[in-house]
Order: sequence, then C-alpha cells, then structure tokens
Amino acid sequence: MDGESAESAGQNAEHQDTAALAAALRLAMGRIVRRLRQAHAVGDLTLSGVSVLARLAAAGPDSPGALAELERVRPQAMATTLAGLVQRGLVGRAPDATDGRRSIVSITEAGRTVLAERRSESVGRLAHALDDFTPGA
Repeated sequence: MDGESAESAGQNAEHQDTAALAAALRLAMGRIVRRLRQAHAVGDLTLSGVSVLARLAAAGPDSPGALAELERVRPQAMATTLAGLVQRGLVGRAPDATDGRRSIVSITEAGRTVLAERRSESVGRLAHALDDFTPGA
C-alpha cells in the first residue's frame, strides 16, 4: 500500500470511529432524555415555559413576537406559553414605551426563583439518570 492509500484508509477508519461514537452518544442521550421526561411532574412548567424563562433571565425583557421568533415557534404558541407564565406570576407584561400597540414581557422574581429551583432539580435528575445509566442497558 502506498502512502496515499494508507492515509486514505486511516481517514476512513477515523471517520467510522467518529460515526460509531456519534451513534452511541445519540442512543445514550435519548435514554437520558426519556428518563428526565419521565421524572417531569404533572403541572410542572413545560419545556417551552422553562426555555422562555431562561431566555428572559439571560437576555432581559422582550416582545412576544421576538420571543416566538427566537424560540422558533408560532406566535400563537408563544401566546399560550406566555399566558400560562403570566397566570402563574412568573412573567409580567407591560406596554412598550416606544410603541403602545406592543407589550414587553419580563421575568418576575418569582420566575427567577422557579427557574433556579428547576435548574437545581434538573441537575439532580440528570445526575440520577447518569447513575442509573449503563451502556449495555
């Protein structure tokens, strides 16, 4: 085998190793995500609600339309998510100072508290899922 053929064979083997690793990682992640979803309590925040809270906590207040675009959901879906968060007192709405037709949504202190608790809970659930995880399962 000449130098180019050996190099090509080495790259092919490396690609196969990477693909096998990616497949194993995908399987492991799927199992962990299923376990985490099974631990999701009824009446708990939806994943989209948590995502909106996290975005508002990190980036600050924003309009419902911008949030829908950033979360890649339809405005109607965002309206439903925000209505639930407002009802629970986790976000607040205020008129936009520059455009009275728009509203601006911001996270409340209660929302920050719930988000922090949820993150702590999620880390605990993930640690438990990893403890139970075995590659051969």
